[in-house]
Amino acid sequence: MEPQGNLFSGEEEMDFVAPADSDRKKDAKRLPLAARMRPRRLDEVVGQDHILESGSLLPRLVRANSFGSLLLYGPPGSGKTSIAEAIAGETENRFVRINAVMSNVAELRQILLAARRIETTDTILFIDEIHRFNKAQQDLLLPDVEAGHIRLIGATTHNPGFYVNAPLVSRSHLFRLEPHSVETIASLLRIALDDEERGLGGRGHEADEKTLLDLAKLCDGDLRRALNALEVIALGLEQNQKISSDTIAVFASERQIRYDADEDEHYNTISAFIKSMRGGDPDAALYWLTKMLAGGEDPRFIARRLIIFASEDVGLADSGALPIAVACQQACEFVGLPECELNLAHCVVYMATAPKSNSSYAALQKARKALAEEPVQEVPIWLKDSGGQVSKALGHSKDYSYSHSFPENISGQEYLLDPKTFYRPIRIGDEVDVEKRLERWRELKCQAQAKQLDSS
Repeated sequence: MEPQGNLFSGEEEMDFVAPADSDRKKDAKRLPLAARMRPRRLDEVVGQDHILESGSLLPRLVRANSFGSLLLYGPPGSGKTSIAEAIAGETENRFVRINAVMSNVAELRQILLAARRIETTDTILFIDEIHRFNKAQQDLLLPDVEAGHIRLIGATTHNPGFYVNAPLVSRSHLFRLEPHSVETIASLLRIALDDEERGLGGRGHEADEKTLLDLAKLCDGDLRRALNALEVIALGLEQNQKISSDTIAVFASERQIRYDADEDEHYNTISAFIKSMRGGDPDAALYWLTKMLAGGEDPRFIARRLIIFASEDVGLADSGALPIAVACQQACEFVGLPECELNLAHCVVYMATAPKSNSSYAALQKARKALAEEPVQEVPIWLKDSGGQVSKALGHSKDYSYSHSFPENISGQEYLLDPKTFYRPIRIGDEVDVEKRLERWRELKCQAQAKQLDSS
């Protein structure tokens, strides 16, 4: 759409001369295939049926031109920009598009000022990568969003709950976009291959369904990446030459895994990795391990998480897990990539197949809760340090019963003024023996305490 009004108010206005249709077509041909194939209306958008199917909220709002601010959240190539542009085209609103990486406060102020002055039409302000705006920039949008001077459409690959200010989130409809299915991508690749106006139809390439499906599988749900890959492959061939499995082999060999260190994909993948091991699924755990390594994750980070997992999730059910995890961490430091991948795989399979117990973790949480919510207990006088004359004079450790002086090292003495039970064994793995041992000790303790009462 052509811009309406002078965006930079205060500067000398310039006449806008619409280019001829032939010039538009010429310019369009220079655009990447993914840009040329963008949908012009919502009903041309492929996939995302969960938010775009007939009767859903978003299409109803757009048809009635009654939507306010929108936040589109999803992975790269899921259609966030396409949906925003289709909404603008369908409602015939003034459409201003900026990228948060390249924009700044001065530009934002000018855009908002122009939006306030234009009363004949609504302004849709589309901010790509809105999570890149800092708090001050996001706050700058609030008054105009509230006053209705702009309809904000923000697009982000990051969880808005963490990266977009709460006031903006609360004033917006949030729509979560999913990665495209292989079938959806393959269907649009076919359309792009046959479309003579915007696609590659003029080049005369053919491709069977299996080839398009294979190419789609390599793109990890990213439709833009798939279209750009198809264009690169097609332009590398002679016109009318068939696109076959062999011709996409180069693209397959250079495939990049979508994995952003220290961002959502990083946290989501490590979460899936931990939960797969916790759930006893070595195959899924190995898959997520492989994805992290292929995405460039630091193996030392993975090894640190394995050390935590060994105590938090395997725990006393198999106390051998912790030394194995520590050995894996040392191997990652000593050996490095790529060989340490073997050590990581060894450790991951061990953790996933080990018996699981979180009893020590649960006991720690209970102890923390007791310390936070109840009066802090004094150290019993019979357990206090007896070093120094003053301590001895105060009777520290005077009545301490040395455990090794009693059968099976159980004296019957208490080690808290107000005894508590935090640790409860789980009857899994080695912890079965731990439970039996503790039960035996409880019996001996009761016997010793009864004997002390009789003697007193």
